[in-house]
Amino acid sequence: MDSIQLKCFISVARTLSFSEAARRNYVSQSTVSRYIKDLEKEFGVKLFERTRREVELTYEGKLLLPYAQEIIDTINKAASVVSRLNSGRGGRLRLAYDAASVEYPVKCLKSFIKKYPDIAVDMVSLSGADISTAINSSDYDFFFMLRDMFPDNDNFVSEYTSKDKLNLLVPMNFEVTGNSVDVVSLKNQRFVLLSESESPILYMEIMDIFRTFHFSPDSVTEFDDVRSVFMAVASGMGISVLPSQLIRGYSNPAVKPLEFKGIETDLTYVLAWRKNNSNPAANLFLSSLKRDNNEDEDEYII
Repeated sequence: MDSIQLKCFISVARTLSFSEAARRNYVSQSTVSRYIKDLEKEFGVKLFERTRREVELTYEGKLLLPYAQEIIDTINKAASVVSRLNSGRGGRLRLAYDAASVEYPVKCLKSFIKKYPDIAVDMVSLSGADISTAINSSDYDFFFMLRDMFPDNDNFVSEYTSKDKLNLLVPMNFEVTGNSVDVVSLKNQRFVLLSESESPILYMEIMDIFRTFHFSPDSVTEFDDVRSVFMAVASGMGISVLPSQLIRGYSNPAVKPLEFKGIETDLTYVLAWRKNNSNPAANLFLSSLKRDNNEDEDEYII
């Protein structure tokens, strides 16, 4: 049983004419007869009583008619939705990102929305723990995250997107010569950090810097959101360590960034998605990224 057979059945049932059904479906009358016979054979019942002069729908045919119409309506609706989505006129995309990811999601979303303005985009900021939970569900199409957050999961694909580095965030009155600082000079400073639960990989990277220089901060205050970290640094509660793009994204005239002198603090970001994602909007999103990145290969890769 296929859709053209059902369409021909519906046409004969509505018009009680094989010739008219053939005309409406752009096939021969013998083809319509064959389709009806195939359906009758498949269902094991007669769908029409036929004489030389008239065609009459049987009781079984009357039972089948509304179901056949529902199937065709569903197929037509699905075709319309897919067509609209393929042309950028509908659909929904669900994105999740961690606290450290800012610039790349903004860049790719700006381009995608310009191409497909009618596709709705849901964006949710998730803590590290929440991403670990969400990645095992089907709630989101894509995850922007630090590479080391990507789980060992064969059902997911990840691609490198961008790099960043850690900077020191200090109040404007912080005394320093130039725009960089030695880590060892920070031993007696109070630190204000994004909490380990909010961004465990970022927290681990910062702790590794301290361990490399053989000290542990005397005072560490943790917050679960970036804005609170900025407010705390601006008010003199301490200094912080954050990705440079995060500092740029939350620009505040009361604070300033400093680079670390003599050490590498690189961070690598990835985009992750489920292999079997059937959302057409997700395919459009990937295609959009690949086209953009082919035009700008030196900056982003996917």
